[in-house]
Amino acid sequence: MKCAPEATGLDPIGKRVLLADGEEVPFDRLLIATGTRARPWPNPAEAALDGVFTLRTSDEARRLAERLDAGPRRVLVIGAGFTGSEIASACRERGLAVTVAERGPAPLVGALGGTLGALAAKLQRAHGVDLRCGVTVTALEGDGRLTGAQFSDGTHIDADVAVVALGAIRNTEWLAESGLAAGPRGVTCDAGCRAFDMYGIVTDDVFAAGDIARFPHPLFEYQLLSLEHWGNAVAQAEVAAHNMVNPGPRRLPHLTVPAFWSSQFGLNIKSVGVPTFSDQVVIAQGSLKDARLVAVYGYRGRVTAAVSVNQARSLEYYQRLIETAAPFPPAPGAADQIESPVPVPSDVPDPKLLSHGPTVALTGHLPDRRLTVVQPAR
Repeated sequence: MKCAPEATGLDPIGKRVLLADGEEVPFDRLLIATGTRARPWPNPAEAALDGVFTLRTSDEARRLAERLDAGPRRVLVIGAGFTGSEIASACRERGLAVTVAERGPAPLVGALGGTLGALAAKLQRAHGVDLRCGVTVTALEGDGRLTGAQFSDGTHIDADVAVVALGAIRNTEWLAESGLAAGPRGVTCDAGCRAFDMYGIVTDDVFAAGDIARFPHPLFEYQLLSLEHWGNAVAQAEVAAHNMVNPGPRRLPHLTVPAFWSSQFGLNIKSVGVPTFSDQVVIAQGSLKDARLVAVYGYRGRVTAAVSVNQARSLEYYQRLIETAAPFPPAPGAADQIESPVPVPSDVPDPKLLSHGPTVALTGHLPDRRLTVVQPAR
């Protein structure tokens, strides 16, 4: 199958997509679904060392698996979000020595907050991970081939494989001159997937869906959300496709409650809602000690998210609480819910303190760049 040249620009007035080979493709309706790519190691010479990997595509996964199967002496994972933590788990399953470096206070803390982040840290260390939090990797070393890394605390390790798990970059560069509200956080659109222009006017013929989209959700005070999970991409694409072929009164909003899951270190972690949209969290079922629980998150007195660890059967109940803006802490309702759970601060860190990007990101109402307003002639 021959692939078409990549898109290099968009002319929304002429309704044309510009291609790298100089051709133009006209459109009546356009869906932007250019997704994301892995954020590379910032030093190009170090990133080019044999043994340095990113993980986003199936080809990248295949190459990394081949290198791990070859039995490296030590693997360095840079970033302890879900991708980095799952890679660390896969390394330990293979019996490989692995060091994880995370600038934040704990693994997964950017997605799940301090309580479950502390559990994740304890779990990784119990499985033999050399977990280093509050530090950064300052240099990758080698002469053609990776041999080690330097850390911000002055320490050094020998490693022959490094996996850069620093989050994703949204593929919006080709839209820089399009006039759309597109930038590093994604393409801003309304709940019906219609893209906004840079001055906040909604378009009627350009739509966005998937990892590239940045959209408001009424359950979370209309905060703009960026979600990196295939489930959201599928649901949002269905809404976008429907709205592209239907007139205004028949159009639908994308109101799916965010959800994602992860398997690592023998645990199954599932989430509904937006855990980072919270000020408190409570262990409503199970216990941290047993690593079998449901943590429920609240914001200003209402339920906004729930995360299960090896106890997913109750999540549907908590999803209904999220959808109905039920009071927080939740009243006992699930069969084995704790009668009087005690809320604690959710300890969601500032994203700037993390070395990885969260799966669900609240991007707020801030623009992607400063604008100069030019009043149109009247």
